[in-house]
Amino acid sequence: MLGVDTNVLVRYLVRDDQSQYEKAPRSFNREVSAGEPVIVSLLVMLETEWVLRSRYELAKPDIIAAFSALLEASELAFEDEPCVEHAIYSWKDSMADFADCLINARNRRLGCRATATFDGKALKLAGFIAA
Repeated sequence: MLGVDTNVLVRYLVRDDQSQYEKAPRSFNREVSAGEPVIVSLLVMLETEWVLRSRYELAKPDIIAAFSALLEASELAFEDEPCVEHAIYSWKDSMADFADCLINARNRRLGCRATATFDGKALKLAGFIAA
C-alpha cells in the first residue's frame, strides 16, 4: 500500500511542475499494477484544500471539481471515502470552511451526536453545537 503526500497530490492536480506531475501518476499506476492501493488520507485532503485555496488561489468551485475528479480516479483510494464525499457535499452549499465540513463528517462517522465549536460559520452546519 502506498500513501500519497500532499505535495504529490497537489502536483497531480495543478500540473505546475511537469516533471513532478509525470511522476505522480507513474507511481500510482506502479502500485495499482502490483495490486496495491494508493491511499489519500483525510489529513492530505485537508491540507490539499488549504494549499489549493491559499497558495494557488483556486476558487471553491474549482477545488470541489478537483476533489470530485480525485474521487472518480480509479487509481486512488480514500481513507473514509463516504466522509470525504459528505464533506465536499456539505461544503459546496455552506459558508463554513472545508476543514469544518470534514471534521463534522468524520465526527458523525465516529458516532458523535454533535461537534462542539466556537466557530460561527460552523455552527450554521447541522451537526455542530455551541461549546
